Order: sequence, then C-alpha cells, then structure tokens
Amino acid sequence: MAAAAGALLGGLLRRHLASRSAPRLGLRLMASQQQEKRDYLDSYETLKLTRVREKVLHVELNRPDKLNSMNAAFWREMVECFNKIAQDSECHAVVISGAGKLFTAGIDLVEMGSVFLMVEGDDVARKSWNARKKVQEYQETFNVLEKCPKPVIAAVHSACIGGGMNLISACDIRYCTQDAWFQVKEVDIGMAADVGVLQRLPHIIGNRSLVNELTFTARKLMAPEAETCGLVSRVFPDKEAMMQGAFDLAAEISSKSPVAVQGAKINLIYSRDHPVPDGLHHMAAWNMSMLQTEDILKSAQAAMEKKSPKQVVYSKL
Repeated sequence: MAAAAGALLGGLLRRHLASRSAPRLGLRLMASQQQEKRDYLDSYETLKLTRVREKVLHVELNRPDKLNSMNAAFWREMVECFNKIAQDSECHAVVISGAGKLFTAGIDLVEMGSVFLMVEGDDVARKSWNARKKVQEYQETFNVLEKCPKPVIAAVHSACIGGGMNLISACDIRYCTQDAWFQVKEVDIGMAADVGVLQRLPHIIGNRSLVNELTFTARKLMAPEAETCGLVSRVFPDKEAMMQGAFDLAAEISSKSPVAVQGAKINLIYSRDHPVPDGLHHMAAWNMSMLQTEDILKSAQAAMEKKSPKQVVYSKL
C-alpha cells in the first residue's frame, strides 16, 4: 500500500516537474528564436539591416559587387527602411556603412542614366513638372536621415563618391578610415548635385570657399583634410577599428534618455535652418512639455546615488 502510494506520489511529482520545465524550455527556445529574428531584421535588396547592440541598428549598403552604387531599389528602400527605424522604439541610434571594397561609388549610371533622359510628358512644361517630381522623390531618400529622430552615424571606408556625399551630409556624425576620400562628383557627369549636398555641406564645413572648390572641381577630399575641415570627427586606421568605434559611440548615445537625445537632434536641425531667436522660441515651446519627463528625475537620482548614467533604465519612446 505504502509502495503504491509512493509510486503514485513519485509519478505526480515527475509530471509536475515536467509541466514546469517544458514551458521553460519552450520559452527559452522562443526567446532564442525571437532574438535571432530581432538581430536580422527586414530584408532589402540593397540594404542589410541588423541589430548589433542593444538599441543600436546597423544599416549596411549591400551591393558590394556593384561598389554599392545607388540603383532604383536603393532610392526606394532607404525611405522604407528609415521610416520604419524612426518608429522603432527599440532603436536609439543607427550606424550606416558600406559592404565590400568601398562605401559607395554613388549613383548607378547604367541603371539610372535614362531616368531623366526619358521623362514622360506631352510638352516641355509637363516633362519639367515630372522631372521636378522625380528629383523631389530622390531628395526624400536622404531627407529621411534627418527626419529620423534617432542619431545616424556614417562610417565611411575607402571611396565616398557623388550620391555618397549627399547621403553622409544628411547624417548627424561622420567617421572614416585613414584611406577614405570624398568627392562631390556631379559636375563631372554634367549636372549640379540635387539631392542635398549643396544645401547641407556648407553648414557642416563652414568654409564656403572650400565647399565651392570641391563642388566646382570634383577634386578628392582625403581623410586628413576631411577631419581638419570638420566633415568627419574621427579618423581610424582601418575599417574594423572604425566600425568598433561607431558601434561604441552608438551604444553610448543609446544609453542616454531618448527624450533628451531625440529632442536635441530635432532642435539642432531646426536651429540650423532658422535664426537664433526662432530657434530659442522653438526650444522653449518644445521643453515646456518635455521638461516634465520622468527621465530628469531618474537621472538626478542616479547622480545623487553616484551611479553611472548607463545604469539608469529609461522608458521606451
């Protein structure tokens, strides 16, 4: 009798333990699968999107066999990708780089050369109207980098040509390798750059003479001069060191309050495009609500407790 009771209790215990361990095993498997899914995100034809650190995304130009030249799919996918990143509360900073031998050779002339040579329209006015519309669509490809409230760090190795200059000029921070060079190439193909570099580069470099020289001649700007004039803030010995530095910087930014960082980006861009009094007025209107965030109290408490800002857990935004 006692033996039967013991066997019964043993069976119930084993069943109970199995019922507890099985879900845990299942949960661990699901968590592993979810993590793998998060690490390799949406699939694109010309971009590779991965989560490389907590709250850090890496967008890689991914046509290495074509020197990351910018084809029709690229112009569309950049908008799709960064519109999604802008809404991703799990992302606080972005690093953008190029796969293969160089950052980018710029526009894919083979595929894109006919876009503006074969504009639809019954007369000059209608062709011009449609051409203007097309240019504005391509401008949005890099406007989304500025519109995205998360800081975007460009990591450039080797060549950054033509469209690449338009891209990085819309980024918030730029790093490069010591072998990197930059070229506003458009005059060499018979056109004025029209997707952002002429508008943004003067604000970045702050030297109108140098901007004009680079634009009118299409000469190469080498890494040491790029750092001296302020186009990039750091130069690294090789791509591996640069990517490590860019990811570390993105992780550092991501550890801060997203309310503070994203609010700062929005107001920096607004102030760049407006007089100082307008920028101050915009800042006051912005902070009359944002100063009510709990992030300030959390940061102050951490400081009083002599904790690192990285130890503060901020709510998603």
